[in-house]
Amino acid sequence: MAGLNFTILETSAIPVYSTLAPWQISVVGAIFTWLIFAQLTALSKHLRALVQPFVLRHVEEGVPVVLAIQKYRHPQLDYFVGVLATLVSTEFYSLVLPLLFWHGQTKLARQLTLLMATCIYVGNCVKDVVCAPRPPPPVHRVVSSGTEETSAEEYGLPSSHTINIICFAGYVLHYLNGQLVEPRAFATTAVLFTIVVLLVISGRLYLGMHSPIDVLAGCTIGTVLLLCWCCIDEYLDAYVTSGENVVTFWAAIAILALYAYPTPESPTPSFEYHTAFNGVAFGIVSGVRRTFSHYPSELASELPLAPAHIGLKTALGIVTIFAAKEGSKYLATIFLPFLCSLLETLFGFRFRSTSYVKSMRKGVEDGTKASVEKFGGATKTFCKIDDPMDVDTGIRSVQYATMGWAVVELVPCVFSLFAL
Repeated sequence: MAGLNFTILETSAIPVYSTLAPWQISVVGAIFTWLIFAQLTALSKHLRALVQPFVLRHVEEGVPVVLAIQKYRHPQLDYFVGVLATLVSTEFYSLVLPLLFWHGQTKLARQLTLLMATCIYVGNCVKDVVCAPRPPPPVHRVVSSGTEETSAEEYGLPSSHTINIICFAGYVLHYLNGQLVEPRAFATTAVLFTIVVLLVISGRLYLGMHSPIDVLAGCTIGTVLLLCWCCIDEYLDAYVTSGENVVTFWAAIAILALYAYPTPESPTPSFEYHTAFNGVAFGIVSGVRRTFSHYPSELASELPLAPAHIGLKTALGIVTIFAAKEGSKYLATIFLPFLCSLLETLFGFRFRSTSYVKSMRKGVEDGTKASVEKFGGATKTFCKIDDPMDVDTGIRSVQYATMGWAVVELVPCVFSLFAL
């Protein structure tokens, strides 16, 4: 890459890892205090008891609406709506967000990554607090892909697809509005995005994945998150790229977010989704903070964008990040269990693994619940002393954090090595 030499990055001058400032300690302390309060008061159980009956009633009342929409089902329409649903899937983000980083739109990529991580966390937290079912029979649930099949295992309210598409499309338009975009092109883009958003939202009803109350809650949460993000995006970006103690502070927030996640009535994949995006966000922030002063986006945007050049960079980048992800997963499955065994020996902590580490599955196979029963059902913060902690969460966080870091630091180094 002309003008960019990633092979000689000097990161020692950047205060990446250091002690927290007083205001950062205050923020972490406030969150920690709130977690204690939530734990002692069993907050999520009380909220569930308050909200769930109302939601359940509206889920039942929404069945005729969904059935009326599904009268127009057609195999080709099923396929079309299913494809639209992939616009807010993990696979879509895994492809599009790295492309933005690698082809000159680093600021937009940073903001969308952090915004999507926030949307997934907020949406999934609400899902697992309310624990409202998806539309019951006679509604037919159309599962068009493996991603949709996994999503169907989550609770219904709110519709996370609705939250994510509103925030993704809305923020891209907000970003373009601040750029030198020709008015007619911006208006055309806005119309196209609006059509896509409406199709994705209505598609959740058509596929039988959500009730009207789920979609309404998703629209409300998505709109509020988008408006709030548009107010803080410049401040947040300035902090991530040039603030103090960014990595240390973000690590503390990421760990607290994992512990603060509410416990659902039954196990769902929602926490795994959050863990993955939480790890990616931390990896992105870490990589950006280390390399930003050496990788100005203005230079990246001047690079040639021939189709062959884009294709080669994209293919090489995708291979690199997934190799980094799998390599870190392999190392984590070796070293984290070793660390856990030390903690068990020295301090009596107990650990388990539900999938990654075969030697730690015995407790689960012998009857230990795969979903740890938290005291009060409020948060993951303070488990009872007899409850084993799941090492899979740590392994998953490490591999996705590595993936995020690779996107913004390792891959550009590889591009430089191959003069791309």
